[in-house]
Amino acid sequence: LGRAEGIIRRDEMIPRENPRLGDRIRAYIFDVRREQRGPQIFLSRAKPEFMAKLFAQEVPEVYDGIVKIVAVARDPGSRAKIAVTSKDKAIDPVGACVGMRGQRVQAVVAELQGEKVDIIQYPDKDDAATFVVNALAPAEVAKVVLDDDTNRIEVVVPESQLSLAIGRRGQNVRLASQLTGWDIDILTEQEESERRQKEFTERSALFMEALDVDEVIAQLLATEGFETVQEVAFVDLSEIAHIEGFDEETAGEIQARAREFLERQEAERDAKRKELGVEDAVAKVAGVTTAMLVAFGENDIKTVEDLAGCATDDLVGWTERKDGEVKRFDGTFKPFPVSR
Repeated sequence: LGRAEGIIRRDEMIPRENPRLGDRIRAYIFDVRREQRGPQIFLSRAKPEFMAKLFAQEVPEVYDGIVKIVAVARDPGSRAKIAVTSKDKAIDPVGACVGMRGQRVQAVVAELQGEKVDIIQYPDKDDAATFVVNALAPAEVAKVVLDDDTNRIEVVVPESQLSLAIGRRGQNVRLASQLTGWDIDILTEQEESERRQKEFTERSALFMEALDVDEVIAQLLATEGFETVQEVAFVDLSEIAHIEGFDEETAGEIQARAREFLERQEAERDAKRKELGVEDAVAKVAGVTTAMLVAFGENDIKTVEDLAGCATDDLVGWTERKDGEVKRFDGTFKPFPVSR
């Protein structure tokens, strides 16, 4: 660095790394602050960008921009995942980063004190499901279900692949989640089957109560993929009428009952939020529903100022790690599919 001085904090080092006076080390400059005594240069060996720069030094295709590093996720000193893609169809981006007999990736691994690196192919098209499947390697995935609204993805794996997909202390799924930007839920095929059956039973019971219909009609609606009373109430009439055994008259009656139920439910919730002391102004905040208003009242959020004072964590929940255990704390929006 010449006459300048670089600062590397302990938490920006690779764990178990002990440099001595006079050692030359490679690091990534992540911040420069102009201070009275001169510029302070802050360095890191733990940030994902450090690994990306190492690959740029070792892999000419990355340096030249032919192979692009899309994302990096690291558990410094232990394991990392890096997603790569190529502008040139003739060049295999994973092969380019691995190098002949693994020489290129081994040079990076040596610099990172033996940190294991998984090099993952980023899909040509912006395909989130394929990206998540690739990121969970070496585990094999049977099925994925995306939920764009909450940015969650459900991954179903065979029983034999569960421990591999999760990884030691959840490392594999955590890194895959960081790499892809998706929250990943992993289920075995048996767990998924049991959950689907439970959801089917719950939906059927909901339709029986809300629409005042018998079990057969309720199960037919659930089988056709209807999940909520709102869907039944506002879907195109023909989608209900085409169900085997139904006609337009039956479909119309079912929709009318669904809308009556929703109107009653809205009135009950509005009365409940008034009883809890939630002001009318909160209801005017964009995106807020009557169900949310009741949840606000139950959590002592009664004015727009109360809502403005909430942190994101207060609403969607948060996790804390203590003594190696991860504990989940629920937020006000636990019952609602609201993203961070």
